[in-house]
Amino acid sequence: MAQQTRTLTTKEIQLRLKSVSNIAKITKSMKMIASTKVNKATRNMEVARAYGQSSNSFFKLAETQEPEAKNELVIAVSSDRGLCGGIHSSISKGVKKHLAKHENVQLVTLGQKVKAQLSRAARDQFVYSFEAVAKNLPTWTESALIADTLIKQGVTFDSAKIFYNKFNSVISYECTPISIFTEDVIAASPQIAKYEVDEAELKNFEEFAMANSLYWAIAEGYASEMAAKRAAMENATKNADEMIQKLTITYNRSRQAAITNELIDIITGASAM
Repeated sequence: MAQQTRTLTTKEIQLRLKSVSNIAKITKSMKMIASTKVNKATRNMEVARAYGQSSNSFFKLAETQEPEAKNELVIAVSSDRGLCGGIHSSISKGVKKHLAKHENVQLVTLGQKVKAQLSRAARDQFVYSFEAVAKNLPTWTESALIADTLIKQGVTFDSAKIFYNKFNSVISYECTPISIFTEDVIAASPQIAKYEVDEAELKNFEEFAMANSLYWAIAEGYASEMAAKRAAMENATKNADEMIQKLTITYNRSRQAAITNELIDIITGASAM
């Protein structure tokens, strides 16, 4: 039996129209705020990218190779904020795929969103989680503190990867891993002798490179998030505008129908008299 759709009254349409208009004002304001943050985030990201790529260049020239991990660490970089499309799901999907292929993986999360998504599937693998990361612009100091905290907490690993959203453009991002190398792996690099690095300095370099990579990942993820939020708010504003147009047409038709019915009643009454 087919359900009958109740026709909205003029008053109900008017209230819904007002509600959608208020939502459109909010999403438009959020889009403008996100647009401003995107510009700052991309400038900050370029600096962080230069730091990160310098470390990667060293490892490439030293021919540092990833070991066969017995004890692996995975760091998932996200945030505490929502209303930015599927950017957090991108990280959790990438990490879940990696966890499905590897055993003995320790998990560290940056941000409440990815923590909530991964805790359903990998609760037993969590070793540490950070919240309120990069509330404004990411800084190298904050990344260094995160790396220092992990070291002081005694989180040890043979191999490590940071999963973050790589910023391709304002409309494109992808989940990408960055490898972190331990002191022993760096020391075993075939071309490390060219740099004449003292063994005592390798531990400091390991910690510096870890903080460097975290800064790069957080900055790229933040820029991707702000771009995704701007796109999400733009789409939400467009949808609200379309709904306003449809509700306005429906409201006008309802008013015209009500006026026509009243005129018919008046004319019918006058004719009867």
